[in-house]
Amino acid sequence: MTQTRSAADDLVRLLGPDRVFHDEATREAYARDATPLFHRRPDVVVTPASTAEVAEVVRYAAETGTPIVPRGAGSSLCAGAVALAGGISLVLTKMDAILEVSRPELLAVVQPGVTTIALDEAAGAQGLMFAPDPGSRTVSTIGGNIATCAGGLRGLKYGVTRNYVLGLEAVLGTGEVIRTGGRLVKDVAGYDLTRLFTGSEGTLAVITEATVGLLPRPAAAGYGLAYFGDLAGASTAVDAIVGAGILPATLEFLDNTCIRAVEDFAVLGLDVTAGALLLFGDDGDPATVERTVARMAEVCSSVPSCREVTLAADVAAADALLAARRCSLPALARLGTLTLLEDVSVPRPRMPEAVARIADIAARYGITMGTFGHAGDGNLHPTAVVDADDPAAVEAAHSAFAEVFRLAIDLGGTISGEHGIGAAKLPYLGARLGETHLGVLRRVKAAFDPAGILNPGKLGS
Repeated sequence: MTQTRSAADDLVRLLGPDRVFHDEATREAYARDATPLFHRRPDVVVTPASTAEVAEVVRYAAETGTPIVPRGAGSSLCAGAVALAGGISLVLTKMDAILEVSRPELLAVVQPGVTTIALDEAAGAQGLMFAPDPGSRTVSTIGGNIATCAGGLRGLKYGVTRNYVLGLEAVLGTGEVIRTGGRLVKDVAGYDLTRLFTGSEGTLAVITEATVGLLPRPAAAGYGLAYFGDLAGASTAVDAIVGAGILPATLEFLDNTCIRAVEDFAVLGLDVTAGALLLFGDDGDPATVERTVARMAEVCSSVPSCREVTLAADVAAADALLAARRCSLPALARLGTLTLLEDVSVPRPRMPEAVARIADIAARYGITMGTFGHAGDGNLHPTAVVDADDPAAVEAAHSAFAEVFRLAIDLGGTISGEHGIGAAKLPYLGARLGETHLGVLRRVKAAFDPAGILNPGKLGS
């Protein structure tokens, strides 16, 4: 506690008592993020309200060798916001101003604590939208989205967070403040540090402002649901849809374990005997949406293992279909006292094989594991539910996921498509990248964070 008190006293002198907290309750509140089984209290919690205050804290941390972990809403699913080495939890949620929404330039300028949904609503007031759509959009912050390069349900058509980051203001590990990029779509002056910081998980810099691209808001959206005897049939439909030149806004799947869990949870009238469910949809002008959704329904119906296709007749029906996908995680969570949600990505044609082999792995370890995800881009979310009080079951889940990560790599995929590496997947990063690549990451980190204080124990460590 002496070290904690000393750091807190120093920071109070820098920022004042309303920005610095070191009581047990506050430290415990920031000891976790949304990743189960990772817990470590920071020594002190700091809530800066400006870039200048962030820079003060980072300079102090660099001078004293104090670890510092940038944090938004704490919705990370890879333990990226857990202060594993103690030190300072730098909570950026007070920096939550939407500084500008420019309809003529199709962009917004925001502070890092702005939530995804708040930005999208502000854009919507001007007939625009912020396209990235992570599952935690109601709470996740733009700073966190950028730090992890968050994805979401609209990734196939619209891309992911990195496709919309035009420029950043960031505080380096030295306390220096730099600006990268800006308001321009085209700008190749120097190395692309904007892209480098996007997905760097708080290990290279602390993001304090972002300029992000917006799009015109679609006038309409339509959705449909198709059931298949197995996931191979659903995958055939996905390949046929994309092969027909259709780039849908939504193309999501649930396996049978997820279908049964969702129906038990939400009572949506789903076919619990189906091997797979495919949710498809598009947005744009009404006539185009109607044609595209009808065409996707035809493609699904042409697959031999397709059992049934349902189209949403109105907005309420569309919301019900979307609920089937969005409630997958809470539905699965009811099957056990500990839920372990992971994400891997594989080439789309290998998706049926990946899901089948994930099911085999789960069966071999005797655990319940459902898989849902983004069928259009091969991003899978295998989710294990076990008894938290059964150490053998928890260990079995970890062993199963180690095999899942190796499987993804063997199939030409990766160990994370959108959640990030954080601490949870760091042990598997070498298998994905190789030692030479890891060495490059460490040298890059040293250039931006020479004291090694930014989110230690994560990328580049």
